[in-house]
Amino acid sequence: MAENSGVNNNHGVVLNVENDDITRDRPTLAAKPNHESGSRISVSFMKKVSPRLRVSAAFMQKLMAEVVATYIMIFAGCASVLTNLNYENVVGLIGISMTWGLVVMALVYTVGHVSGAHFNPSVTISFAIYKRFPWKQVPGYILAQVLGSTLASGTLRLIFNGHENQFFGTMPAGSDLQAFVMEFIITFFLLFIISGVATDSRAVGKLGGLVVGSTVLLNVLFAGPITGASMNPARTLGPAIIHNKYRGLWIYMIAPVLGGISGASAYNFLRMPDKPVPEITEASSFLTE
Repeated sequence: MAENSGVNNNHGVVLNVENDDITRDRPTLAAKPNHESGSRISVSFMKKVSPRLRVSAAFMQKLMAEVVATYIMIFAGCASVLTNLNYENVVGLIGISMTWGLVVMALVYTVGHVSGAHFNPSVTISFAIYKRFPWKQVPGYILAQVLGSTLASGTLRLIFNGHENQFFGTMPAGSDLQAFVMEFIITFFLLFIISGVATDSRAVGKLGGLVVGSTVLLNVLFAGPITGASMNPARTLGPAIIHNKYRGLWIYMIAPVLGGISGASAYNFLRMPDKPVPEITEASSFLTE
């Protein structure tokens, strides 16, 4: 769920994605020199393929990681909501909040070094704006995130069918304005904190997953009853597609993106790269020298 461009060395959150879409300079099976029959055909075929159509294996791994991780996140989080709805509030708001926070934390540490652990178009877009993620990979990431959310939502609808088939998406509990402002603010919090722990080389990156998961938990605790605490267009869009319920959808498509960009902008303003590190990190135990 976070993208790290500055923390790459033995840190828990590794979110720097290299531009490796086109691998013309890297050896490939078709380009390796050999004298076996048919090798000329392979090389000739690869030369005819447009570079725009070539997708590296590494990028496909990143997309797969985003699909699988988003699936796990949406399945676990929304399953806690459905269990709470169908079994007399056995999970409760605290339990739902902990589920979202724990699954995000676990996934950041699991696939952060593979895809950057975005799981959220707001994160992907925010980091692309500040050149911490390549724009050409943004459409693929967003499609992967929406696909993972939709597949998880479809699975949950198959499991919780009949009288247990209840809507587990996000809709405003009050006015649209209230929901818009709340989603903007909580996504601002999320990206501000992600930017600090996952993109600043002075931060303790090993704590990144814990901090991001805790932030999600906190936001769900106070914003869940009001908006569902989406913070993520993909989280809202998947259940909406499966249940064909789109009331207030525009709020969850726009507010988290604007809030995420604003949160990343705020931290980028506070980054102060021209100041010496000791001056910035004085009396601070969370930052490294």
